Amino acid sequence: MLVKKVILPVAGLGTRFLPATKSTPKEMLPVVNKPLIQYAVEEASKAGIEEFIFITHHTKTSIKEHFEENSGLYSKLIEDGKKDLAETIKSIGGEGAKFTYVEQAEPKGLGHAIGCAKDCIDENEWFFVILPDDLIMTKELNVTEQMIATAKSESKQVLALQRIDDDEISKYGVISPISTEGKLSKLNSIVEKPDYADAPSNLASIGRYLFNQTIFDHIDYENPGKNGEIQITDAILSDVKNFVGYEFDGMRFDCGSKAGYIKANIEFGLADDELHDELKSFIEEKKNL
Repeated sequence: MLVKKVILPVAGLGTRFLPATKSTPKEMLPVVNKPLIQYAVEEASKAGIEEFIFITHHTKTSIKEHFEENSGLYSKLIEDGKKDLAETIKSIGGEGAKFTYVEQAEPKGLGHAIGCAKDCIDENEWFFVILPDDLIMTKELNVTEQMIATAKSESKQVLALQRIDDDEISKYGVISPISTEGKLSKLNSIVEKPDYADAPSNLASIGRYLFNQTIFDHIDYENPGKNGEIQITDAILSDVKNFVGYEFDGMRFDCGSKAGYIKANIEFGLADDELHDELKSFIEEKKNL
């Protein structure tokens, strides 16, 4: 099984971060020294993915500019003896990476966003979907690598799962498992944003999906689901027998929320050798707040 393409839905307006996102896409907000979208691209690249398909909006030109080569800046950094910095802006996504941009005129739900890339995916091809808002720190294999390994062993499409607190469960697609053994769940059904009292479990689908091209046959554009949107969970439900869920190893930060975004900056800052000591001292000074 080869997985060489990833879809990155980035057309949302990022209204929760206004006024910062008035002129800067939310996906370009930095976590330490890299924009959020770059973490997603690097995760996919490490897993062997070579084509990055952005489902975007015409106002988000800075995303495209970020992944284009800037030979002038690169040369200037080299001339100034800043080779390490120069390397950080060269070939983001890997040598030979291909970046494709598909415009989504208006947000109609995640199912609609993924469906916008249908013409980019070959018949029976496997592909990944990463929601950049979900930034995940891992120690060994990243989440994309973990899920590709799961798909190979199970010969199924894969959803990334996380156990979610009761008061947050209504924000997610939640699975009803037939069985759960270790980190792997066989699926009976999935429901979008259920009330806590109606949630079939505390296992929620978060922003990583490994699909086969056949998922496009199950996206129903004529009958919107929850909140009047075309939900990818409805497409998954219609073919649920061909899916498994996998509880990934890693620490997830919901960077679609202000608190999650700040937490990500703290955690990734502490993991940075240059910043760790100073940031740790600052946090310790504040521990009695």
